[in-house]
Amino acid sequence: MSSGLIDLKPSADRVAALLPHVDDSALDRPSPCTKYRVREVLGHLDGLTSAFRAAADKEFGPLTDTDPGSAPPVLEPGWRERLPEQLDALAASWRRPEAWEGQTRAGDIDLPGEVGGIVALSEITLHGWDLAAATGQAYPVDDETAEILLGFVTQFTDDNRGTAFGPAVKVADDAPLFDRVLGLSGRDPAWSAPKS
Repeated sequence: MSSGLIDLKPSADRVAALLPHVDDSALDRPSPCTKYRVREVLGHLDGLTSAFRAAADKEFGPLTDTDPGSAPPVLEPGWRERLPEQLDALAASWRRPEAWEGQTRAGDIDLPGEVGGIVALSEITLHGWDLAAATGQAYPVDDETAEILLGFVTQFTDDNRGTAFGPAVKVADDAPLFDRVLGLSGRDPAWSAPKS
């Protein structure tokens, strides 16, 4: 784990930059996150940005107490306007030192604030990649973010990954950092949307 504050703003901005290029006709496309189509990836991002902002602010309640796997994500109207604002709010909340201190809660799980911040970073970064890959957009992830995420995802093995990630995808040991993160999170870095 990393110690100290991690700036989620670059990752949040990277995801927000994808949104104007998601055409309504792409919403039913498959994504590399095999349980979700593009619309569910967006619905999941919509929900998790609010939940992890509440986790950073220690505002416990329905947003932090709901298991994200309890129901499929639904993409609500207004997401194009709402999601960029929520990404900004998420990044701003995690810029506060107290967000990283003490305990927090997300997905009905109590966890240290530092872990919550890294989980938030992994969620927006990995699902951002899902969205980019499914819609044919570039998604360059900086090495600092990839290094943090690699430290996080290497903690998960076949025995303890639960439903957090799919089975690991074999990636070469000398592959780019973010490709290794993708593989360990159950994603194939070479995935591309099927041709229509």
